[in-house]
Amino acid sequence: MRIPTDLEIRALHERFAPSPEAFELVWTHCEIVCRIADQLLAADGHGLDAALVRAGCLLHDIGVYRLDPDEHYVRHGLLGYELLDETGLPETLRRFCAHHTGVGITRDDVLRQRLPLPPCDYLAETGEEELVMYADKFHSKSTPPRFLTAATFADRVSRFGPDKVKRFSSLVDRFGEPSLAPLAAEYGHPIT
Repeated sequence: MRIPTDLEIRALHERFAPSPEAFELVWTHCEIVCRIADQLLAADGHGLDAALVRAGCLLHDIGVYRLDPDEHYVRHGLLGYELLDETGLPETLRRFCAHHTGVGITRDDVLRQRLPLPPCDYLAETGEEELVMYADKFHSKSTPPRFLTAATFADRVSRFGPDKVKRFSSLVDRFGEPSLAPLAAEYGHPIT
C-alpha cells in the first residue's frame, strides 16, 4: 500500500475544507495529534509503522469538513471514511477516520445512546489505529483549542461508563503520557 505524503494529505484538506478557518482549525489539530503520536513513538516505537501512524493522524478528522451545522459531531468519523473512499484511498487509511472517536464506539453504544450511525463497532483494532485514537485525546478543537491531560480526558470519558475509563487507562499504560507543555507553548493553546 502506498501511503500518501504529508503534502498530499494537506492538499486533500485544502480541497475539502469549506473555508480557510475550517482548514486552519482541523489541519492544525491533525498536525498536533501527529506530533503527539511522534513523541509517543519516539519513546518506544511499540513495533508500529510510523509512516502509517503519521498518515492516520493527518487524515483522522477530515470528515469534520462534511458535517452540516446541525449534524451530530459523532458522525464526522463516518463522513471522513466516506470522503476518503470517494478519493480512492485504501480501507487501511479510511479506518483511521471511522475508528478514532472517544476510546471506540461499540454497536451497543450506538444502540443504547441512539447515535446517528449504522449499528456496528467503530473500534481501533490495530496498534496504529489505537495510537492515532489515543494521541487524538490530548488535543481538542474546542473554542479556543486546548490540550487535555490524561486525567482531564479520563474525567470526560467517565460519563460514558467505567468501561471507557478502563479502556483509556489501558492506553495510558501502553503508550505513556505525552509531554504537552512544549506543544502548548508553541501553539498557544492552554492545557486543561
